[in-house]
Amino acid sequence: MKGTVLYDIKDGIAVLTVDNPPVNPLSDGVRAGLYDCLVKAEDDSSVIGVVLTGKGRAFIGGADISEFGGNGEGITLNEVFNKLESCSKPVVAAINGFALGGGLETALCCNYRIVAENAFVGLPEVNLGLLPGGGGTQRLPRLTGPGEALKMMLTGAHVPAKKALNIGIVDEISENVVEDSISFIKEKAESTKNHPKVRDMNEKVIEARGDEKVLLEAQAMAAKGRKGQFAPGQIIKCVESAINLDDFDEGLKKEGEYFLECLLHPQREAMIHIFFGERAASKIADVPKDTKTKDIKKAGIIGSGTMGGGIAMCFANAGIPVHIIDQDEDNLKRGLSVIEKNYDFMVGRGKLTAEQKDMVFGLVTSSLDYKDLSDCDIVIEAVYENLELKHEIFKSLDEHVKDDAILASNTSGLDIDSIASVTKRPELVVGTHFFSPANIMRLLEVVRGEQTSNETLATIMAIGKKLKKAAVVSLNAPGFIGNRMLFRYTAQANMLLLEGALPHQVDQALESFGLNMGPFRMMDLVGLDLGWRARKLGGKESPLHAKIGDELCEQNRFGQKSAAGYYNYSEGSRAPNPAPENEATYEKISSENGFTRRDISDEEIVDRCILALINEGADILSEGVAQRAADIDVVYINGYGFPIWRGGPMHHANAMGLDVVIEKLEKYKEITENDAYQPSEMLINLAKNGEKLAEAPQKDERKDKLGFEMSSVANNF
Repeated sequence: MKGTVLYDIKDGIAVLTVDNPPVNPLSDGVRAGLYDCLVKAEDDSSVIGVVLTGKGRAFIGGADISEFGGNGEGITLNEVFNKLESCSKPVVAAINGFALGGGLETALCCNYRIVAENAFVGLPEVNLGLLPGGGGTQRLPRLTGPGEALKMMLTGAHVPAKKALNIGIVDEISENVVEDSISFIKEKAESTKNHPKVRDMNEKVIEARGDEKVLLEAQAMAAKGRKGQFAPGQIIKCVESAINLDDFDEGLKKEGEYFLECLLHPQREAMIHIFFGERAASKIADVPKDTKTKDIKKAGIIGSGTMGGGIAMCFANAGIPVHIIDQDEDNLKRGLSVIEKNYDFMVGRGKLTAEQKDMVFGLVTSSLDYKDLSDCDIVIEAVYENLELKHEIFKSLDEHVKDDAILASNTSGLDIDSIASVTKRPELVVGTHFFSPANIMRLLEVVRGEQTSNETLATIMAIGKKLKKAAVVSLNAPGFIGNRMLFRYTAQANMLLLEGALPHQVDQALESFGLNMGPFRMMDLVGLDLGWRARKLGGKESPLHAKIGDELCEQNRFGQKSAAGYYNYSEGSRAPNPAPENEATYEKISSENGFTRRDISDEEIVDRCILALINEGADILSEGVAQRAADIDVVYINGYGFPIWRGGPMHHANAMGLDVVIEKLEKYKEITENDAYQPSEMLINLAKNGEKLAEAPQKDERKDKLGFEMSSVANNF
């Protein structure tokens, strides 16, 4: 059995301490321990009350996810909760640290709740495609009111102690939570006969009966923030039951039915796949777990533009002083002004206090002189994509930054080995590809150069965690993981445009599939002129898939920056408007390149774009550029807007069945004669053996096969 519960008597109070490191989940040993300790406390006539707390930094971190979908053994959670709620002696939850999911549900079964000043609570099950299945949907609305409870459950937000007190979840905040809880429950035991049970607190749910506004607002919140997800609708149904059913146990029964539907739904498997995938991504197969990491006490940033400023905010938000260097004083002032405005916006939204803003912004310093980086432990270059410029910067950094400092490049696709070669410390050079806006987007592609040391990699992965990033390691190869796949995806979207589809049709089909933004809206946002300018500069002809986009650029339609691209844009708005004037261009370019435009179904649009992702992902995996299929999924969900409830492109392929993937690839290969649909050898072999995409085969020789012609990737976009 996993975990235990420690039992101690202090001044007539039974103190039950959950001990299941590191976060005290409700594993089988904890459930059995809680049940047995409650029986023991009830049977002991000298015990007048019970304090339930956790050992270490957590009260109870939630259910044991590793047990989900299994048969479960021993005492069930419902048995524990029934025993806790019906205990003949008063029970107080001494919430010493975070109480999440089943942890908060445990506390809601107690008569009273006292919380430590730095603790927080929440019901984040929605992030795993689930709903709170231990009575949370029935008890929480009775304490906070249905509206507040729905906000907590639909966002999965963590609620700090002060707010938990204000909205009625806890009774008190304490500096010495266990000691104060012992005194509290002793006084209650001696002065009160009838101790409150949350299940009996019906006033707030009865008050909400007949008020459709609460449920309509929750539905609007779910539609906006949880588009396409199954669990939010089930959560709302559960709370509706809490509001309208007179019998609490009937509400619990409904919760159980809706929970089972979530548990059996494919979205649950997909979202838990990503949950574990993000944790697995931090482990690098050939880097020992005990590898020493550098202590990063100060960071430097080269460049004060959008990326440089965003990366600086990441470090400052993590409490790490950061120094920004720019060659132009006006640029520097402008960049710092943007950072300050971002923090002011956060103050205005109530996410920071004015004092916190001053403290965090105070960690950001700046100058024009590389010498001011001499005490930095890591310096990240974040200038525009030009290899010669990056070479110059890294030569200067090598000269001015202390010898043991890590030098990193925020390149989205340039050769890290080439950058490392101009330094005297190639083992300390690494790619850190942040995604824009860096202070918001979670993905961090960590690019491993040929000579990048284990210590450097381990340090960057540790820093990624401290910056609250989903960090994924990629080998140094053209486009790394994300942009290499993106190229295949956008190329096929452009081919569909050549063959007869229209931008809005392609975008709508893929957004209905679940992507945050369709490919043509995305290309307008990024700018159609990037690849076009590179090709013109190099005197290269437009590849077939880029011909329409390049023709639009010749007409000065560069996307949002020029208020016209595949769509038209009104001044000050990012909303895409139809551009019927482009259709003559589509007809002309299609005809010139031998295409007879045809009607294309939404099914074909989704199949061809998503299959291009899957097929390229399989090649990336087979080459060892990515360590495991889940790493690719983590990249696409956190960096490219792939729907989390589909689990990422590789999980989606597994869910479809690789035999079906092969069948579809072969079908579109025949229809289009396009090599993008030539099935990956890895896919063919896995499908033949009835296997799934998982970890990449470990090949010692894989690095030698990659080659690096980044210019070809840039020119093809």
